[in-house]
Amino acid sequence: MSVAKLKSKTEKLYTVEEYLELDRGSEERWQYLDGEVWLMAGESIRHGDICVNLIREISLQLKGKDCRVLAKDTKTKSGGFTARKTGSMKGLFSYPDLVVICGEPQHHDKKPDVVVNPQVVIEVLSDSTEVFDRNQKFMRYRMFNSTLTDYILVSQDKPQVEHFIKQDDNNWKLYTYFNLEEQLEIESIGCRIELSEIYDRVQFTRKELELLEEIKNERL
Repeated sequence: MSVAKLKSKTEKLYTVEEYLELDRGSEERWQYLDGEVWLMAGESIRHGDICVNLIREISLQLKGKDCRVLAKDTKTKSGGFTARKTGSMKGLFSYPDLVVICGEPQHHDKKPDVVVNPQVVIEVLSDSTEVFDRNQKFMRYRMFNSTLTDYILVSQDKPQVEHFIKQDDNNWKLYTYFNLEEQLEIESIGCRIELSEIYDRVQFTRKELELLEEIKNERL
C-alpha cells in the first residue's frame, strides 16, 4: 500500500456517508477507519515495480477464468454497518494494492466504486503502513469479508512474501517465502508466481540481502 498519513485525532471525525462524499468528490484517494481518514500519498519506484509485476503475472493467469485482478484504485469495505444506517462511524474502507474478485463484483451501494467481496488481497508493505496492514487491516478483513481466502504481504526492502491462507475451520495459516527461486502459489485462484518475477527490476542492496540472511538463519 502507498504511504498514508493519518489525520489528527483532534480533527473532525467522519461518518461513513461524509467519508464517501469526500472520497468520491476528490481526485485524491482517502481511506477510512471508524471515523478517521487517511490521505493516500505517492509510492516509491520499487513499490510501483512490484505492483506492476504482480498485476502482469496474475492477470495473465486469470485470463479466461471467472476471476479478475484489480489495481490499487479499487476501494474495499470491511465493516459491521449497512448502507442504510446513516450516521455510522464504524468500519474500514481501504485501497489494497491488488485485489482479486471472483464472480460478479458486489458493491456497498448503488455506485460501483466500493467492492465487498474480495477473494485475494495483496499489500506491498511500506514503512508507514506495515503495522496497520499486518494488524488492524487484516483483523477487519478476517472479521467482515467472508469471501476472503488469501491475504498476501509483499516486502519491498527484501525478497520476502508472507501468504496467509484461510483454513476450513476459519483459522489462517501462514506460509513465508524468502528466496527468489521459490514460487508463490495462490491455489484458490489457480495462480503460481515465481518470486523472481514479483521482484523483477528490483535491485536489493547488499545490506538488505545480508539482513534477510540473518533472519533466515535465525529461523533454521
